[in-house]
Amino acid sequence: MNILTMSQTLFYLIEQQPDSEKAVNYLRQQADAFADNQPVALFYRVFTAMPRFVGKQLIEVPADIQFALQRVRPGFSVDGWTLDRLSRVWWLLQLPADDEAVYVKTITELFKAGEMNELVALYSALPVLAHPKAWVFQATEGIRNNIGDVQSAIMLHNPYPADYFSEAAWNQLIMKAFFTDKDITQVTGLTERNNARLAQTLADFAAERRAAGRSLPAHMEELM
Repeated sequence: MNILTMSQTLFYLIEQQPDSEKAVNYLRQQADAFADNQPVALFYRVFTAMPRFVGKQLIEVPADIQFALQRVRPGFSVDGWTLDRLSRVWWLLQLPADDEAVYVKTITELFKAGEMNELVALYSALPVLAHPKAWVFQATEGIRNNIGDVQSAIMLHNPYPADYFSEAAWNQLIMKAFFTDKDITQVTGLTERNNARLAQTLADFAAERRAAGRSLPAHMEELM
C-alpha cells in the first residue's frame, strides 16, 4: 500500500467535511511542526488531543472517495467513523516509517496508554500502517479486549485480520465475534478464511447449545 497516497486521500476526505476549516488548519499546523524535527512528544500530544481540535461529528464519505480508498487499500472502509477517529488515523500516517524499530515502538506506546476512543482509532488504522506484519500480536490482543467498540474496530469492516492472522487467531476472532453478538456478516474475509477447524469448533459449540435447548447465533450454521 502507498502510505503517501492513503494519507493524501484521507486528508482530502477531512477537507470535504462540513465546517472542517478549523480542523484542517489545525492538522496542517501540527503536521508542519512535526515535519521540522519530528518530536515524539508532539506526535503523542496531537494524537491524544485530537477530539478537542477537530470535533467528534460523524463524517460523510462520498462514493468517489470510498472508491479511491478501496483502490489504495482494498477492504478498507471509514464508513461510520467520526472526524476525530479519521484525523487520528491520518495523523498516524505522518510518522516516518523508514526505521521499523522506532516506528513500531512509537505506535506501540500509544496502544499501551490509549483510552477507548484512541484504541478504536489505533485498531482501525492497522490496515494502513507500515510494517503490517509487526502488528499481528497487537491485533490478536485486540480480540481479547472486553470493550465493545474496541472489539468492533478490529473485528468489523477491517481487512487486517483476514490478511495477516494465522488460522488459530482467525478462528478465535470468529468465535469471539459470535460470543459478543457482533454482526458476523460485517467481518471482512469471512468466506475466504473459513476453514475445517473452525467449522468443527462451531459444530461442537452448536451441539452444546442445542443440547441445552438454546438457539444458535445468526449465521453460525452457514460456516459449519
